[in-house]
Amino acid sequence: MEALGPRCPLPTAQGCPRPGCRTVLLAMTLSLLMYPMLRSLALQLHSAITGSYVSGTHSVVFINCLNEQIAKDIARGIMDKKLAAYVNILPKSSALYFWKGELEESTEILLLVKTRTSKISELSNYVRSIHPFEIPEVISLPIDQGNPLYLKWIGENVPRD
Repeated sequence: MEALGPRCPLPTAQGCPRPGCRTVLLAMTLSLLMYPMLRSLALQLHSAITGSYVSGTHSVVFINCLNEQIAKDIARGIMDKKLAAYVNILPKSSALYFWKGELEESTEILLLVKTRTSKISELSNYVRSIHPFEIPEVISLPIDQGNPLYLKWIGENVPRD
């Protein structure tokens, strides 16, 4: 047992006893922290080389509006700012919801916005800045699959960050 002492000393107050130990720990920590970014870059590279779609690159965003004019104004602003490639303005729908503890009923216009997932934060901030609702609905769902040509078209019409 004493023969192991000089080869494997116990850790001291100065830290790791082996010179390469810090380097290994640092490399492992950086690898774990950088994994999401490295994975994203690898998927983008794979997509660029193969022409395949990376699930979640684009999203559909739902935005409810009080009336058709507000919906058109918000949709026009989104398009003018190039925050989306396409906005559907769906006709009136009935809505039931709780607001300040009371059950409310109204008719609303729904916007379906097709955009890059990376633009959702900017899109949400823009909508909140101009929407008349105190808490506007801005909900996104990632696009898992779809017509490859359509998905490519979305990417071509919404600038990267």
